[in-house]
Amino acid sequence: MRSTKTSTRGFTLIELLLYVGILSLFLVVLTDMFGGAIDVQLESQSSGAVEQDGRYILQRVAYDVGQAREMTVPAAIGEQTATLQMRVNGQFTTYDLTGTDLRITDALGSSLANSALTQISNLAFLRLGNVGGKAAIQVRFTVTSKTVRAAGPTARNFQTTIGLR
Repeated sequence: MRSTKTSTRGFTLIELLLYVGILSLFLVVLTDMFGGAIDVQLESQSSGAVEQDGRYILQRVAYDVGQAREMTVPAAIGEQTATLQMRVNGQFTTYDLTGTDLRITDALGSSLANSALTQISNLAFLRLGNVGGKAAIQVRFTVTSKTVRAAGPTARNFQTTIGLR
């Protein structure tokens, strides 16, 4: 009589299909979680860039207007332009839109007020004040994120009024 030994060292086809199915399900869940994490990061980056650039522009304009002795553009009360020009410390400082970037030009040269992650639109400077009184300027603009995310770009409107000293 011969004894027959059967080897049990392999996997059956059913076991193999079951493992592959579980692994596939695990990979799908991980992919979804990774995609969600990427969306959250893009959302955070997008809204952070918009807020940071908007606050910086408002503070920079407020500082320069506070230092200005004369506003040349817009020249008349009630006039609204897309350019702001004033004399700060004896030198002209100009704010204007170059494409979708806010450019500041002064005695030191030109620089951009917004980062590469955002774009500026709807820029408007409205001159306010009384005849013979000190001028004030109302600043309005929209900052939009260039970061592409599922819900679309983040955009926020900013507005303030600043008076010359």
